[in-house]
Amino acid sequence: AGRPLNTTYYPYVFADAMYIKVREHNRVVSKAVYIATAITENNTRQILGLSVDHAESYESWSRFFQQLKSRGLQSPKLLISDAHQGLQKAIQREFIGTAWQRCNVHFKRNILGKLPKKDTAEIRMMIKRIFEAVTIEDIRQFKDELMNRFSNETRFENALAILDEGFEDTIQYMNFPEHIRIHIRSTNSLERLNQEVRRRERVIRIFPNSQSAYRLVGAVLMHYHESDYLKRKSLMGGRLK
Repeated sequence: AGRPLNTTYYPYVFADAMYIKVREHNRVVSKAVYIATAITENNTRQILGLSVDHAESYESWSRFFQQLKSRGLQSPKLLISDAHQGLQKAIQREFIGTAWQRCNVHFKRNILGKLPKKDTAEIRMMIKRIFEAVTIEDIRQFKDELMNRFSNETRFENALAILDEGFEDTIQYMNFPEHIRIHIRSTNSLERLNQEVRRRERVIRIFPNSQSAYRLVGAVLMHYHESDYLKRKSLMGGRLK
């Protein structure tokens, strides 16, 4: 976990936080586990680091990024994450010139979660079409068409407000080469890693302290890093599988 990060450039960095329960001064408290992974210029996936800290905030995200920078991490081209509180501000402060990609999957889930229960087939189809577009011009056009089509329907106004507000942050991946887009538009690869941690964490349920949480999560990440995670990075025509 402490290896230097200045020997390789990581253009695409993924960050996520998951919550665990830790015993602290005879109380059970919620702590956040911060995990960062990356794709290198050679299209290999790597785990960069982890940290156990307080609930998500600008300060805690900044601390995590500062740890990675102290090990030599340079500003990536793109940082991919969900829309965590304080995260964007931390990225702007810690990584000069880095664009933020809001996780495409979480974003769509947020929009669909605001739709009414009935008669949504058409709007769902048009949302799907937006995120299946192949060019940035098409993606913007399809979004405009959807906004115009449903702008007078009050039952969709919450979903449309979310789409409009988060749209540009969610299509940043379209500015990058086509072969890499599927791998950088969401935090799905990191979610799989989180699930692996969760599987082990469920057995323990409550960690005796933060250090034990760090050790267990670190061991899971190391195991994953050396086995499945890097096996799946096999190149096929110079691209990630």
